Amino acid sequence: MSTFERIYEIVKKIPAGKVATYGQIALLAGNPRWARVVGYALHVNPDPEHIPCFRVVNRAGEVSPAFAFGGENMQIALLQNEGVTFTAEGRVDLKKYLWHPETEGGN
Repeated sequence: MSTFERIYEIVKKIPAGKVATYGQIALLAGNPRWARVVGYALHVNPDPEHIPCFRVVNRAGEVSPAFAFGGENMQIALLQNEGVTFTAEGRVDLKKYLWHPETEGGN
């Protein structure tokens, strides 16, 4: 399985209404230094309908200004459609919405 395939398989496991960080996905994929690789893999996501890359945010809970499938406003809308709310600063509250695969399944 390629690095991108591993990343995609992990992202598919993020449940609706939850988010993960690039670094978290990198760690789960086998290398905590792959956060940028995760970002690139998601930018070229071959199947956004089944690989919910919009559920991945940065370590501060911010969405991507370069979200490849409609821009940051689309990423925000997709997360809001799943019940994720944003702080006044425009960030996802990671204490509330961060996915914990060890307790919520997915590892």
